[in-house]
Amino acid sequence: LVQLVESGGGSVQAGGSLRLSCAASGYTYTSVCMGWFRQAAGKEREGVALIAMGGGATYYPDSVKGRFTISQDNAKNTVSLQMTSLKPEDTAMYYCAASSLPVRACNWDEKWFNSWGQGTQVTVSS
Repeated sequence: LVQLVESGGGSVQAGGSLRLSCAASGYTYTSVCMGWFRQAAGKEREGVALIAMGGGATYYPDSVKGRFTISQDNAKNTVSLQMTSLKPEDTAMYYCAASSLPVRACNWDEKWFNSWGQGTQVTVSS
């Protein structure tokens, strides 16, 4: 059974930082695309970071570029999301996801992401 378990969410004030972690079990993710997505109340889910596992290439939308950093720890089979300079608009449920895409085809289309974590809440107050 493949499982992704997120941790590290919480409440911070604007300008603060949080680090989210995603631990994978039941499968070792190499040479595929993994990512972090978020969904705010009343809004559609959106991607905030992608990483090509093994290759290291990363991708971010403009809304978080320069503030969020996605990284991998192969030894621990985890993917982390370091979030800095947090804004109230970053408030959302954050999900880790793994795709079946090879790293050269990494993209934001959720249809390729077939494993999802349960989510971890991030709340940023002004």
